[in-house]
Amino acid sequence: MISATAVSKRYPEGLQALSDVSFEIDAGEMVFFTGHSGAGKSTLFRLLAAIERPTSGSIVVNGKNLAALSKSAIPYLRRNFGLIFQDQKLLFDRSVLDNVLLPLAIVGLPAREAARRARAALDKVGLLDREKANPIALSGGEQQRLAIARAVVNRPAILLADEPAANLDAESAGAILEIFRAFHQVGVTLLIATHNPQWMASASPRVLQLERGHLVGDAA
Repeated sequence: MISATAVSKRYPEGLQALSDVSFEIDAGEMVFFTGHSGAGKSTLFRLLAAIERPTSGSIVVNGKNLAALSKSAIPYLRRNFGLIFQDQKLLFDRSVLDNVLLPLAIVGLPAREAARRARAALDKVGLLDREKANPIALSGGEQQRLAIARAVVNRPAILLADEPAANLDAESAGAILEIFRAFHQVGVTLLIATHNPQWMASASPRVLQLERGHLVGDAA
């Protein structure tokens, strides 16, 4: 499903964010990416989502080489992905429900079906009773669950989560992990960047370790 071959990313100011990174991820895997701050995790996730392009090497997702995609094709590729980044980009001038409806409006889903899907996504993350609330009224853990609901409402095959437990207490982080486990059990491919050792110990996933832009470990 996902194949990275000799991927490097160098920014114009001279920062070498990734160097010769290669791995393969099968459909349905749950993979954690770990490493110190600045190891290259966030850069790698931006490349996987085609937000940025590698300086060299190739990334293939579902048989498509991301470097060869036209700009017009990238939005269609991203429909395969649910993206959860540290900057959640929640819309605080809209309700919880409206935040989840936004991706469905972009793809033109009819209003009745969109509302049904959005409420189903909120139910999965335990926020259905908060659908009319403004995101500013939610706790940090609830805001992260809202970001997850928005990411999965389009039923993506691949979920990318960059430090989804950052700044959450242990209880909230544990709840987020259980949500991810539930998605994994129904066949969603999960790629999660995290510093949380409890997650890796309890979930027993495959772990890819990055260090200064290099892939230095790949273990189950």
